[in-house]
Amino acid sequence: MNLSADYWKLYLVTDRDLARGRSLVDVVQPAIGGGVTAVQIREKDLGASAFLEEAMEIKRALNDSGVPLFINDRADVALAAEADGLHVGQADLPAAAARRLIGPKILLGVSVATEEEARRAVSDGADYVSVSPVFLTATKPDADRAVGLAGIERIRRAVGSTPVLAIGGIDATNARSIVESGSDGVSVVSAIMTANDPRAAAQALRREVDAGLEKREPKW
Repeated sequence: MNLSADYWKLYLVTDRDLARGRSLVDVVQPAIGGGVTAVQIREKDLGASAFLEEAMEIKRALNDSGVPLFINDRADVALAAEADGLHVGQADLPAAAARRLIGPKILLGVSVATEEEARRAVSDGADYVSVSPVFLTATKPDADRAVGLAGIERIRRAVGSTPVLAIGGIDATNARSIVESGSDGVSVVSAIMTANDPRAAAQALRREVDAGLEKREPKW
């Protein structure tokens, strides 16, 4: 799959526990209308069959939108759903093994917290890295200490032109500064999943991301 710079601007990671009783589709569809550029389904507790069913439902909702679908952790589900991408963390399937499983046509993202992890991820076949966590957040209670804006800049320099995302404690109040620090976009969970109006929440985030990208100096 061809990479597009637009994929990384506003990357939504789903969490059914934060959807306030709504289905994932009921959150994802308006969020896309508000400017979400990629969707990752994250399900730690669903079995493979239920996860695949959910992935196919979201994939149908993304039809004709141009928004790619990523699957968290489960290479089998990503392949079965013919998803656009797979995302793995440091405790998940190693990036090199994931790349061997999914082949060259599916995008691979890896969560990283250090320059060493980022360089290794790219060497092992990652198409993009996600710096995590930028700030501490309740959605990742087991996360290591926050890397902050300085961590984003260090990892940006470490991976060169490889796309960099940032996740963890991000909302419309800090998205611009995160992009200005070197990220190509932001990845959010609660900022959209818990919003009364997912479309409006996405619009507010996209405005800040786009403004940050426009202002950012080309120093990387």
